[in-house]
Amino acid sequence: MSLAATGRPGPITVLGEIVMRPVIVVGDFSLFCAMTIIWVFRRRPQSHVLWANLYQIGVESLPVVVVTGGFIGMVLAVQSYDQLRMMHLESHLGSVVNMTLVKELGPVLAATMLAGRVGSAIAAELGTMRVTEQIDALEALGANPIHYLVVPRFLGCVLLIPLLTIVADVFGMICGWMFSVSVLHINSYYYWAHTYHYIGLLDVYSGIIKSLFFGAAIALVACHRGFHARAGAQGVGTAATQTFVFSFVLILFIDFLAGLILSQVYIWLNP
Repeated sequence: MSLAATGRPGPITVLGEIVMRPVIVVGDFSLFCAMTIIWVFRRRPQSHVLWANLYQIGVESLPVVVVTGGFIGMVLAVQSYDQLRMMHLESHLGSVVNMTLVKELGPVLAATMLAGRVGSAIAAELGTMRVTEQIDALEALGANPIHYLVVPRFLGCVLLIPLLTIVADVFGMICGWMFSVSVLHINSYYYWAHTYHYIGLLDVYSGIIKSLFFGAAIALVACHRGFHARAGAQGVGTAATQTFVFSFVLILFIDFLAGLILSQVYIWLNP
């Protein structure tokens, strides 16, 4: 009996679906991003909606960011101390900890935590609105869902995730310093002197600039997954899970590209 007679798709059809599904998703996501950027500049969102999202994204995320940043600083101090002690460079611990914190681990791990907390919450909220047909109701009333639902969350992530990254860096530096001085018995003067000597403004700015793109990626992925959530509780849960996974992969990809670009900038500034 042929495959057509059994009603099952043939191997060519299955292969075509496997190839086309990622292409369709990427194309739809690109259009979604373009529409979001257009609406950001076309019309300002309502103030009460924007402030509510700013509070949810920024203020409610502070405890997670503070704890994350503090433990990052202490973990870096613990892991770096033994290696530096073997080379008799314990006094340089501050430069190693704080350089790694402001350039890489601070922005990346803060964005990862926010992808789990903020991104998943946005995807679940919008997914529930999609399942309960609230987004369709907005369209029926003549409101644009991207302008009303996506733009405030996008602006909240882009504006506040860099500030939350700065908070994580500050608390990481303070906790790393306190742990190094009180437990590892590093001289406080040399800790900050080497930090000041080796870390420049470009290093600090590079982490903040990367966090801008991290915030945009988290918001766009979360809103897109929420808008395309399938019906039922499982569909909403799947959208939240996909948001964290896709956001994390995108954060690492953006960090890789930013590292390549910034390395060329360092070479150009220091030939």
